[in-house]
Amino acid sequence: MNQGQMEQPPGVICSKDLSYLKDAMSWELAAMKKCNLFAQQADTDRIKQALNKAGNMHHRHYQMLLNHVDPNKTI
Repeated sequence: MNQGQMEQPPGVICSKDLSYLKDAMSWELAAMKKCNLFAQQADTDRIKQALNKAGNMHHRHYQMLLNHVDPNKTI
């Protein structure tokens, strides 16, 4: 085992950790929405693709965080 790293997440999330997760989820959701908005306004297909790729990455990150909070939820 690596020192300082958990092999498995704890079964219960404390309120401070939940607050951190909520903040991170808000940031990921905001970044995803901005990427999608900017992709719609982009002038070239290359820029649209890059912004859509970034938006998809933020969506995946949001889903991973959401899974830690509630494994049964998806958006």
